[in-house]
Amino acid sequence: MRGLRFVLCGVIMMSAFLVNAQTPQYAYRIGFKDKQGAPDLSNPLSLFSQRALDRRNAQGISLDSTDRPVSPVYVNDIFTTISGKLHVTSRWLNQIVVLLTDTSNIAAVRSKPFVAYAEYVGYFGSGLYKQISEGDTGKMQKTTGSSAYYGTAYDQTKLVNGDYLHDRGYKGKGKLIAVMDEGFAGVNTGPVFDSLMKSGRLADTRNFVYNNNDVFTSFNHGTGCLSTIAGNIPGTYVGSAPEADIALYVTEYAYGDMPIEMDNMLAAAERADSVGADVISASVGYNTFSSPFKSLVYADIDGKTTVAAKAANMATKKGILFVITAGNEGGGGWNYVLTPGDADSAITIGGATLNRSAVSSSGNGPNAAGRVKPDVCMLGSNVSVMFTSTTPSYLGGTSYATPQLAGWAACLIQATSTNATPYRIRTAIIKSGHLYATPGPQMGYGVPDFGMAHNLLNVNDTPKEELTSVNWVMATPNPTKDVVTVRLLMQQTGNATISLIDASGRLVSKNQYNFNAGKQSIQLNMPASAGMYLLKVNANDKQKTIRLVKQ
Repeated sequence: MRGLRFVLCGVIMMSAFLVNAQTPQYAYRIGFKDKQGAPDLSNPLSLFSQRALDRRNAQGISLDSTDRPVSPVYVNDIFTTISGKLHVTSRWLNQIVVLLTDTSNIAAVRSKPFVAYAEYVGYFGSGLYKQISEGDTGKMQKTTGSSAYYGTAYDQTKLVNGDYLHDRGYKGKGKLIAVMDEGFAGVNTGPVFDSLMKSGRLADTRNFVYNNNDVFTSFNHGTGCLSTIAGNIPGTYVGSAPEADIALYVTEYAYGDMPIEMDNMLAAAERADSVGADVISASVGYNTFSSPFKSLVYADIDGKTTVAAKAANMATKKGILFVITAGNEGGGGWNYVLTPGDADSAITIGGATLNRSAVSSSGNGPNAAGRVKPDVCMLGSNVSVMFTSTTPSYLGGTSYATPQLAGWAACLIQATSTNATPYRIRTAIIKSGHLYATPGPQMGYGVPDFGMAHNLLNVNDTPKEELTSVNWVMATPNPTKDVVTVRLLMQQTGNATISLIDASGRLVSKNQYNFNAGKQSIQLNMPASAGMYLLKVNANDKQKTIRLVKQ
């Protein structure tokens, strides 16, 4: 998989200039030793939105030195030595990326006492920017349980029991998902995105490749990915978080593979932090770079070394769940997950089929440090995605598996209120995986069950569950230690068969009952062995299956 291929806060662009379309540009990553002269944290609202500060406060995350911008004094000094364009900055790693047409003074930059390194990370033969506007500082631009409801997205919803969350009113409302990709052509015109655009839920946009706000470019990989989250035409197509707020960030350069794209991702993650994102979804990854840039080796994907992995880990420390693709290198010369899919704290997504087997091309783990990767798998073959029409496309790859999970995770965060940490959400999702007891190199902990993840979180603010004609069987508590209470709504007097099956498919118990019409309740003793079980209820030509966890 070629690498599919963010707040300047206090830094003013030092040299705006016109670039001839045929003039080459060279990208350099310049790191600083400290932050002398950078704005302090006495006025956090000058650096972060109130939403971002509220997210941190809810999780007990304090502002620290990594939240201070890079020093404008140092940036000014750099641009007294070179003539170029400030591309992106990183407060987390205390570095900038500049674009130069003349590299003769790089040695002088390296010799400055406050410069830690100056690394060559990109080359653009015809120039990356055709025109740079004077004074463009990159400032923030404000800008249910059946196929009859979900349409062609039903199979991928049913696979992970996602409708469990939607049935309880959790559709991502009030949560912000930042999506990083190559381009989002048609999102501003496609019918499936109407509710997103017309409701004002597109919270932020930025193109980090071309340093402008145009994300509706000619590339539509991100469009398809976004549809699995934000698509919302009931009866035709409903994504995993159709009521979430969305930020769209272009980080991927379409015409080559270079390390600078990881810097774009880092900048986007920092911007997502500053606008208050709860989840980042990135269907981009890296292992091979075009000459003369050095490609990665397996030892590099140790969860903490690459710029992209550092971005994912820092975003997590700031309270954002970072959802990333495993990549499609399985069975190939590379075979492993891509970075930042190796990142320790990211939740890395592989591809599965509808029968919960691995998609052969899905990237393998573990990472070079031995950590299980991918973490879990979502549908990664014949995924229903939407572009600018109401006719679905069926595509494969972990790119389309990743945003599905990002949306469901936003729904979980909504259910648990604002104090849900990334670690808590990630752990619940992993523990709900069907291979949790026996993780493997290609599927990790397996396919998650979001009903089970919801219950593992011990949510206290869930709306009271009532039996209805649609939600006619319930089992509580779940997880359970000894006894589970099965409640069901009988539409008419008749027989009901209740079966319990263990994870290996063995029938543990099967009992038949004669119930009167109306609400009924029985208690079922669980086996001694801990693990996952299936509760199957058949009554009056209806069937319902519930996953139970025995602790």
